[in-house]
Amino acid sequence: MDQVKIEKWVYGGAGLARTAEGVVLAPFVMPGEVVKLEGARRRAGVTEARAAEIVEKSPERIEPACALFGRCGGCHYQMAPYEFQIEAKAAILREVFERVAKRKAPEEIRVVRGEPWGYRNRSQFHFGHHTLGYKMAGSDKVVDVEECPISAPAVNAALKALRAARRDRRFPRFLKQVELFTNGERTMVNVLDTEQGRGVARGFFEWLGERIAGAADGELFYEACGERFRVSHRSFFQVNRFLIEPLVECALEGAEGEEALDLYAGVGLFTVPLARRMGRVTGVESDGSAARDLEFNLSAAGVAAQARRMQAEQHLEGLTKRPDFVLADPPRAGLGKRVVKELARLLPPRLHIVSCDPATLARDVGALCGAGYDLEGLELIDLFPQTYHMESVARLRLR
Repeated sequence: MDQVKIEKWVYGGAGLARTAEGVVLAPFVMPGEVVKLEGARRRAGVTEARAAEIVEKSPERIEPACALFGRCGGCHYQMAPYEFQIEAKAAILREVFERVAKRKAPEEIRVVRGEPWGYRNRSQFHFGHHTLGYKMAGSDKVVDVEECPISAPAVNAALKALRAARRDRRFPRFLKQVELFTNGERTMVNVLDTEQGRGVARGFFEWLGERIAGAADGELFYEACGERFRVSHRSFFQVNRFLIEPLVECALEGAEGEEALDLYAGVGLFTVPLARRMGRVTGVESDGSAARDLEFNLSAAGVAAQARRMQAEQHLEGLTKRPDFVLADPPRAGLGKRVVKELARLLPPRLHIVSCDPATLARDVGALCGAGYDLEGLELIDLFPQTYHMESVARLRLR
């Protein structure tokens, strides 16, 4: 393929170039660079390729901190200074929002940032034949990882112990994927995948616990926002240990009234501090593990809040009185038509959405603005430095 000039980064981690044949996407390149591409393949009207040679480097390009960058699929932006990453992500959020929502984004997108390294309190690792690490970019091959610079020190310590334990003949060879989750003092080892669906005996965790300092089996207690949250091994919790409190503050900014609703509540990270500010709060969560943690955490906190285990749309469809404030933290798929329809029926005065996908956020915000809301603010919370992933908060007020 001929040389191309990279125009910009787009959501997904690639650089975009335009040719006579159409759009080309390539990973690990910088805006403004001229590159020679290889391995081109056409998919959904877009050409995907790899940079075989950088003919003209960007003056912003820096040396990646990790020797595995470019092979490992975990990071996308280590070749760029952190300030450059932040500015590019804000531009991507604005572009995606305006293209999908078909509305102007706020003039200023506020950015909340933290430490760009050692931030992940939860990391997933795969077992290869003789390797333990992350999957290679665009492949199922496992890249051997001794230390991950974006993972917390306790995660790296547990990874080191896990690598050492693997050399023991008693180590279960049928493991395929594990997750390490830490609160800084204890680290939980979650088995995510095994060959032939085989279970792992409790004795394995006891044995492994002797090798991983502070190993936890089944649950952790995580302190954040002045609260203590139980997080079971199948429950979700935010992964950036530096930005949990700023995220909560941003999401709850301006919350007021007597009756509040927290949709997709998880273990109650937003529900508990929200209940400290308002009269009555209902946390709605459909996942069984997270819902049990939510009930436990609300009870332990002693707040005026209740947990409901059901789908968000089911709870909304049963409401006749509108709440004063609604917070929603949906999965990547976003709110969806049924939830948007019910929110448009209830029309709570203030509605805040926390999102990990700018496209589905823009889709939902566009529909809600059409139902009577104004977009009061849009924030970028950079929970995932060195990667294309981003968290954002949209704050809506009833017109």
